[in-house]
Amino acid sequence: MTIKTMSLLFQKGTLSSIPIYLLLFTIYLFPFSLHSQSFTMEQVGKFSFPSELTSSPVGEKIAWAMNEQGKRNIYFAEGPTFSPEKLTDFNTDDGQEISSLQFTPDGKWLVFVRGGDHGGGNASSTVNAENLPEFPKVEIWKINLSSGKSEPITEGDDPFVGYPAQVGYLKNGQIWKISLDNSQKSSQLFEVKGRVNSAQYSPDGSKLLFVSNRGSHSLVGVYKDESTSIKWIAPSFHRDSNPQWSADGKQVAFVRTQGGRGAAVSLLKPTHTPWEIWLANAESGEAKKLWKAPETLPGSYSSAFLSFSADGNLVFQSYEDGWQHLYSMDVNSGMTTLLTPGEFMVEQIKISADKTKLTFSANTGTTSGDIDRRHIGVITIADGRLAWETSGEGIEAYPVWIGDDGKMAYFSATAQRSHLIAIKEGASTKLLQEDIIPNDFPQNSLVIPKQVKFTAPDGVTVYGQVFEKEGGSTKKPGIIFVHGGPQRQMLLGWSYMDYYSNTYSLNQYLAELGFVVLSVNYRLGIGYGYDFHRPANAYYQGAVEYQDIKAGGEYLAAMKQVDKDKIGIYGGSYGGYLTALALARDSGLFKVGVDIHGVHDLDGRYDLPETYEVAPDLDKAKKIAWQSSPMADLDTWTSPVLLIHADDDRNVEVSQTADLIRRFEELGKSYESIVVPGDTHHWMKWSNMIRVDQATADFLKKHLMD
Repeated sequence: MTIKTMSLLFQKGTLSSIPIYLLLFTIYLFPFSLHSQSFTMEQVGKFSFPSELTSSPVGEKIAWAMNEQGKRNIYFAEGPTFSPEKLTDFNTDDGQEISSLQFTPDGKWLVFVRGGDHGGGNASSTVNAENLPEFPKVEIWKINLSSGKSEPITEGDDPFVGYPAQVGYLKNGQIWKISLDNSQKSSQLFEVKGRVNSAQYSPDGSKLLFVSNRGSHSLVGVYKDESTSIKWIAPSFHRDSNPQWSADGKQVAFVRTQGGRGAAVSLLKPTHTPWEIWLANAESGEAKKLWKAPETLPGSYSSAFLSFSADGNLVFQSYEDGWQHLYSMDVNSGMTTLLTPGEFMVEQIKISADKTKLTFSANTGTTSGDIDRRHIGVITIADGRLAWETSGEGIEAYPVWIGDDGKMAYFSATAQRSHLIAIKEGASTKLLQEDIIPNDFPQNSLVIPKQVKFTAPDGVTVYGQVFEKEGGSTKKPGIIFVHGGPQRQMLLGWSYMDYYSNTYSLNQYLAELGFVVLSVNYRLGIGYGYDFHRPANAYYQGAVEYQDIKAGGEYLAAMKQVDKDKIGIYGGSYGGYLTALALARDSGLFKVGVDIHGVHDLDGRYDLPETYEVAPDLDKAKKIAWQSSPMADLDTWTSPVLLIHADDDRNVEVSQTADLIRRFEELGKSYESIVVPGDTHHWMKWSNMIRVDQATADFLKKHLMD
């Protein structure tokens, strides 16, 4: 019975003869009946989510993929109006991903991949989430922008384009090519030892720059034509990667890290990972070392951005000052200059077509709480001038340049509106496809999460976001949400990652049901500096990050509006691991949980070496790995659990859940479970995502509310 209903009954005289103490008793006895639910999980799960935003090297053209309840399609827009045009007709929730969307250099074609799961291992393997008798294919598609016609051109993955409209792709670790005008069938371009894992055309399209992984080392090579030998760039016994062409195609910059296998050093002590930036003559293959990273833990290599700038110098990304920042480098002196000073991280970096500017997203700004948001920044490389293009309480991510006049496009969301594409020109901003959000999507009913901070037992400050709907019971049940990754950061609005837009929608639904939800940004996550991102004694080396989760549970339980005896927890992937750890170690605090494709057994993280030489702390490391596993504490796991896993998971083996269930059965412990045949870690089929979300909410509600 709601307050509104009671008021109407009083007006009609129905309740006028009932003593007021009985009415108050009824309200107290059934507190959750006062919290009316205004939307369903399916409705809030209809959030819009763009991906693959890209811009043409010529003209003012952009393209992106949009996921509409599992129906993934390509959209196109061109200036000056930027009116969205749908270019494909994939109109079923079939689990087929769109990736590698790109314009050809002449701006006349779009190329993309349909199929696979590029968020995990074995990305090029087909996904059959519909469990069809015949598996779908992973195919490269083309779209002729003059006619609007889209069609598949070959089975394959990882396409790359070259001037004016060449297309190469990777297949079985080798480079293949195919024509867009159907004049030639697909064919292997050349053959090299090892596996090619990246390739790019030179600016004029006459050569190919690629990396060949040889196991103990990797080589950067340049291919010219079928009659010319491959030129290896400064070959060595190291691992060379991330090669980049200069604007004139005469030079190549690349990253060099150590090759081979080193001495058996301590497994538990953090060590520096050295890396260097080299510059080579593309014709001769001769190279010189320009720069070596500081020999500190933050100076270690971590897949950095690297590019030439218009003046022939370099720009790159480094963690060396404790934050992921951008630097410029003078190629003559090797001197570097910090371009993005401050306590924030830089990601999603794009350089302009003329190589004079950089754009990126970062978690900083003038609005309170911006460390848990993303805004767009721009750097003029020549003078290092930094300007912020967006600000406020929104989330902006994945910027791209449009044309030559400084226009940009990027993802844009708020705490309530899910992501759409925004166009920015000067001071004006235009949102595209606002009409694509379904009428029953409960945008205006969503809560605005609040930033909170609490302290872990060892003194580390931990950030989180609280989702709570106004009203309801004076004592509400609480839920801890644990993200996966773990190199992720949950935000004060819709995430720029599809997996976490999903969990954001689920957190909103749980708040709508009457839960107080605390999303914990625990150690190993990004956004709070190197020491937070790369702590010692984490994961299978001691699970130090679990204390952040427990501290979050205690913080939630201490909130005056929360019933401390009704705290639940859920999470997926790494969040599933920490959920299982919480239930195994602290069932007294966490009364119930949903563990979605979590890791449960870390006993095999260290292979038994076949050599005489072993790490001095191998036995200790193996013991700590086992003790860091939920499996080690099953005797104290008393809380109810729902275990969920798809059986084509390429990120966490489904055996992690199957083995845990086997242990539960051997110990006579009860559990509930859902296996999703054919789908992957990322719920490629929207209806499977909704099913999992609804089951999660229902299980938590059953044990904490009903």
